[in-house]
Amino acid sequence: MRYKDISGKEIVNINQGARLGVLGQTDLEINEHTGQIESFIIPNYKWFGLKKEGAETKIRWDSIKKIGEDMIMVEWD
Repeated sequence: MRYKDISGKEIVNINQGARLGVLGQTDLEINEHTGQIESFIIPNYKWFGLKKEGAETKIRWDSIKKIGEDMIMVEWD
């Protein structure tokens, strides 16, 4: 699967039914030795799109339960 094929998908937490963000708006943590994605780093935003400094949510790759047509479903507490 290519990044461009999944970059527009929404990330949804199946435990809370909450939208966490869009993959294309996240940073990726990549293992420099294997080249594999280890986690998504999702910035947290205040009202009106202003970014909170230093605030972020980190979702590990192994938390992904399903990649669907429109969304990526993760199990995260």
